[in-house]
Amino acid sequence: MNRTIYPSTLAGNIYAPASKSSMQRACAAALLSTKKAIITNPGHSNDDKAAQGIIKALGAVITLVNDETIEINSSFLDDPGNIRSKENSVNCGESGLSIRMFTPVVALCNNEVTINGEGSLVTRPMDFFDQVLPQLGVTISSNSGKLPLKVNGPLQPKDITIDGSLSSQFLTGLLMAFSVAPIDHPVTIQVKDLKSKPYIDLTLDVMQQFGMNVPENKNYEAFIFKPASHPDSHQNSDLKSQVSNLKSQISYTVEGDWSGGAFLLVAGAIAGDIRVSGLQQSSTQADKKILEALMAANAGIAMEAKGIKLHAAPLTAFEFDATDCPDLFPPLVALAANCKGVTTIKGVSRLAHKESDRGLTLQQEFGKMGIQVELDGDWMHVHGGPVKGALVHSRHDHRIAMACATAALKANGPTTIEEAQAVNKSYPDFYEHLKQLGAKVTGDLEYGAALKEIYSDKENK
Repeated sequence: MNRTIYPSTLAGNIYAPASKSSMQRACAAALLSTKKAIITNPGHSNDDKAAQGIIKALGAVITLVNDETIEINSSFLDDPGNIRSKENSVNCGESGLSIRMFTPVVALCNNEVTINGEGSLVTRPMDFFDQVLPQLGVTISSNSGKLPLKVNGPLQPKDITIDGSLSSQFLTGLLMAFSVAPIDHPVTIQVKDLKSKPYIDLTLDVMQQFGMNVPENKNYEAFIFKPASHPDSHQNSDLKSQVSNLKSQISYTVEGDWSGGAFLLVAGAIAGDIRVSGLQQSSTQADKKILEALMAANAGIAMEAKGIKLHAAPLTAFEFDATDCPDLFPPLVALAANCKGVTTIKGVSRLAHKESDRGLTLQQEFGKMGIQVELDGDWMHVHGGPVKGALVHSRHDHRIAMACATAALKANGPTTIEEAQAVNKSYPDFYEHLKQLGAKVTGDLEYGAALKEIYSDKENK
């Protein structure tokens, strides 16, 4: 599916999409809870759907309460000494967070479970699990470090040291699994060179809200789990007899997504007079740092009670460290493309194992739009516009599609994005939201409807 974005001026109010980082973690926590979970503002991106599919396969029942609420009841831990998944396989779609977070959770089961994925996920390295899970009593086999994985537990928490330099998502999965696995003495996860620390803050916050056994955080270098005394920790030997008395309720609201919202904020800064609502300024999400970049670029931005107000203003080049928030690279490049001067962004080393090799992809696709992007080790240098209308390709990467569409709002002509449906992975309403703000967006659906109308007229004549 293609989408064509025309130079446009934006105006109006828009509500940010639900955070898939928050939603996917909530799904994992609901699976690992003995309580009914009521989740408000659930996301409906492909990654959110993948997480829901996984917990269903592992034993959760999901009920749609209304358009804004779902209910999750889990039987995953009904028999703590004999945890078995409902199905013998799970599919993570193209979600990197799901594969990294749910694999240690799947490893709690004492039956073999096959973990599959789709798209770019099947080419991403999964050596981490080959190296770490056997140390925890888990049998695992992979396709030379890639999917599919075959996992057979149960996982047994032990003192362990892991490398956190590639991704914090592996640690999120271990934290979730360790929190419910039985322990009778303190157990420590040592972490070397942890990246994306704000995402671990989000994980710990979700665990806290779901009443899980939250570890002591020693400056992100060690996480210490202690035997919990309350029943919901699943540490008591008589837990099985208590489960029936624990079916009370947990209520959780998925917050707005700063990752998707970043594109809206940049769009407003370069092309509009808009207000973006639903983004919590107290959020632990790493991509909240987009505000720092916008301010550094002298964007027209104001924080209001009803949301974040933005208007188009002359923008200047800036410097920014995106090491702990690598998902911000695409909207940052769209912003930098519209700045006067050369913008420098640090953290390119974090981009290789995304849906595409984002450093190279941003260089190539924005190059088609007349924007010079230089890669220098861990640094990216983006030369500001003018932005040219062009034919670009999403590379099946949702954030590349959104970055090109955002920059196209101030191009000198229309920009067509091939495989534009990649946005469904995280933000399926993206193009519709741009249209609601006044952008002219056309594509296959409109073209198909026009053809249908033409042929219908011919038949009638």
